[in-house]
Amino acid sequence: MTSRLYKGKLNTVNKPEEPSTSATDAANQLHRSALRLFRTLRAVRQGEGLALSKAGVLGYLYRDGVTTSTELAAYLRVKPQSLTRLLADLEKGKLIVRRPNGEDRRENLLEITEAGATLLIEDIRGQRVRLAHIIEGELTGAEKELLRIAAGLMDRIAEKTKD
Repeated sequence: MTSRLYKGKLNTVNKPEEPSTSATDAANQLHRSALRLFRTLRAVRQGEGLALSKAGVLGYLYRDGVTTSTELAAYLRVKPQSLTRLLADLEKGKLIVRRPNGEDRRENLLEITEAGATLLIEDIRGQRVRLAHIIEGELTGAEKELLRIAAGLMDRIAEKTKD
């Protein structure tokens, strides 16, 4: 509980308890390391494989199935208009198809094609193989096991972050 002086009166504010120092330190290290790994992988992938924006669209369609551009834009946190060119490129490359929405004629449904799914899977596989080579060359058996456990913990934290 925190007390503050406001216009000559003492106000009491219920403030959530601060996490422990060890939890805060772990959160800081996790955040820093996850961002560094993401940035490094992103930098390496530039010029190779799918652009991140295309991979994001294909990945969403692969995982979640048929959707509208409005739902996709909400997931990607962009305006639907900013997807226009990206979706046109993916459609031109036969990586997605658009079809009329039977429920709402103003909007199309988007679906990943077999070619799009294959390209996405190959792209992900390439990234994972690159990472596996680094892990194999740099980490001991015990460190590999710790990394596997840490990845599971990160997934658990990610699930709780959604709440």
